[in-house]
Amino acid sequence: MTAVSDREFLLSLADAADEVTLPLFRRQIGVDNKLDADFDPVTEADRGAERAIRDLIRKSYPEDAILGEEYGEDRGGSRKWVIDPIDGTRLFITGVPLWGTLIGLMENGRATAGIMSQPYTGERFLAGPWGAEHLRQGMVTPLKIRSTKRIEDAIMFSTTPRHFEGDVRSRYEALEAKTKLTRFGTDCYGFCMLAAGHADLVVERDLKPYDIVALIPIIEQAGGIVSNWSGGRMEDGGDLIAAATPQLHAAAMEMLNG
Repeated sequence: MTAVSDREFLLSLADAADEVTLPLFRRQIGVDNKLDADFDPVTEADRGAERAIRDLIRKSYPEDAILGEEYGEDRGGSRKWVIDPIDGTRLFITGVPLWGTLIGLMENGRATAGIMSQPYTGERFLAGPWGAEHLRQGMVTPLKIRSTKRIEDAIMFSTTPRHFEGDVRSRYEALEAKTKLTRFGTDCYGFCMLAAGHADLVVERDLKPYDIVALIPIIEQAGGIVSNWSGGRMEDGGDLIAAATPQLHAAAMEMLNG
């Protein structure tokens, strides 16, 4: 496969998912809970979108591996497609259009291409060896990180401060207090706003591979940095720092590690 065909195939996978998710958004649909002691929702939109993506991958690239949030892992060769059919299901079931379908491609253990599709706003954030792009209404705009270097000047996103518990709580609160502005609950959309130059920092805990693999190329190709809190790669998930510049990334990592 060439870079161009990777791009077109990601777009076709997003089209297949959008056909499932968009008709169910802001409709009264059933919601199941995956957990006993907490609330982790899943809907037929999640399951149906992942099935549609998997079917198209299996038809086009039967030797490739697939990892998805709802249906687990099908092992294959050196290429792996990593799927979160609806990243932000809580947003989906509450009618907030900041959820998205995440589809990432890994080759030999590295995230090389990815897409975030938000069909209600008509947006795709897409990246690979060809670069990083924002697609909407037929317009293609390059994604470019901005140059913020100091935490005091940074806009930060995170899912919820509840994720920062125990011995990291005070360190996270010190980081949040030092930022210019912090917003919560944006899920995958916040990462894309970082890549598009509207924010500077994303901090998260305990991400799974399907939460982040698609977003790694989008941020990196836009000029940003993605790592775990030790500075390592995020393809296997974990605690995350994504930042606009090396200086901002290093400052956030120092504060979070204490």
